Amino acid sequence: MSYLFVRFLHSALLLLGVSLLCFAFLELAPGDYFQEMRLNPQISTKTIARLRTQYGVDRPLPVRYVRWLASALRGDLGFSFAYGSPVAPLLLVRARNTLLLTGTATFLAWAVALPLGVISAAKPGKWLDRACSLMTSGLLAIPELLLGLCVLAVGVRTRWFPAGGMVSARGADLSGWRHIADLLWHMVLPVLVLVLGSLPILVRHVRAAMLDVLDSSFIRAAVGHGIPKYRILFVHALPAAVNPLVSLFGFSLAALLSGSLLTEVILSWPGLGPLLLEAVLARDIYVVVGGVTFSALFLVAGTAIGDILLFASDPRIRAEALI
Repeated sequence: MSYLFVRFLHSALLLLGVSLLCFAFLELAPGDYFQEMRLNPQISTKTIARLRTQYGVDRPLPVRYVRWLASALRGDLGFSFAYGSPVAPLLLVRARNTLLLTGTATFLAWAVALPLGVISAAKPGKWLDRACSLMTSGLLAIPELLLGLCVLAVGVRTRWFPAGGMVSARGADLSGWRHIADLLWHMVLPVLVLVLGSLPILVRHVRAAMLDVLDSSFIRAAVGHGIPKYRILFVHALPAAVNPLVSLFGFSLAALLSGSLLTEVILSWPGLGPLLLEAVLARDIYVVVGGVTFSALFLVAGTAIGDILLFASDPRIRAEALI
């Protein structure tokens, strides 16, 4: 339990540090939400000053940060100037959409990466291994922004898949399986971008972990006993390579959760990405701080899931925790 407690404490301190740095950087940026109102001649300077005082924007940074922490403990995460409501309900709706997208992408990426990595490691240097290496090298050379723009261009030109949104215009009238099918149809392009972006790293790490295990003595003994090749790969070698892959799973989940914001903006998926971009442009500071903190929370949660799975799968870690 001490191992998990230390991990939880590190995660809490990381979230505090991220929120504090976000406040500090916003303080260094020129202007604020109410400064834009000065361009409107119908709004007097007294009204702007009163609004700044009402929402505490004119107070020092430490005071505003402490007030935000108190609001976060209450579950509000501050107040959105643009939407006129607490920040937490805005973020929770968008976070649900982001989790749906990244959870699906993580499952599909691992479902493809595991067999590809195992088969590539089984026949190193053969045509399939060379083809996987060429594919992963090509995908690694393509920036995520360019990949998203290419997928968006294909979707717009071919009209095979929706190029934006989460449901179609008639989605409100659909029910049951038709509504689910419409949602899945809109997920194709953003999920494809996320899967293609994460696939090269996953395939290469699975291949490397399997190569280390296949070179061990117990695998050579299994081959000498005449055990079928597929059974050696998936029953004996893959479980032995699980420790680095469990750590990689947590990291990949965290990377997708925190790194999907750009894909959401490009493909107009109603997740945290577009909301955070709108808040930055409008200088809605508490939405920005809440969105960045949620992204950091996703990163911490993914890493924590990997740590918990590693703690459950590796008895050596459990033994060290008891010392």
